[in-house]
Amino acid sequence: MDTATLQAARIQTVRDHMALECTQAWDAVIDTFQHPRYEMHGSGVVFDGEEEVRGYFRSSRTPFPDLANEIIAIAADGATVLVEFWLSGTHLGPLHANGKVFDATGRTFRIRMAATFEFAPGSDKIVCERPYSAADAKLRALGLT
Repeated sequence: MDTATLQAARIQTVRDHMALECTQAWDAVIDTFQHPRYEMHGSGVVFDGEEEVRGYFRSSRTPFPDLANEIIAIAADGATVLVEFWLSGTHLGPLHANGKVFDATGRTFRIRMAATFEFAPGSDKIVCERPYSAADAKLRALGLT
């Protein structure tokens, strides 16, 4: 596959991956990975392997069952795709953060974030997603700090 075709395929994989996260089609999200892995820049937490990544999906949707993203910009460079996006959701379940549990408020949040997606050499399969945001961005947006 030539470079331009591979870059376009990687961008499409990220678009598909992010759309599938919104619809909670977890099996299909897992299929976008060569090896499922999230490295959370804000907290430093790593979810490595399918079991841990599926646990992350469950834990992140408990407080925000309608968690969604909206791509603002997307670009590819080598084995990396960079995405800037809006993340939004409604606080409808217990949120564990900063050693506390915040009961559901019914409030919505929308924060601007970025993420990098690393790809296996010569492949359109993701090997790591790294979301970037301030550790307390959701709490601040919900008025909980």
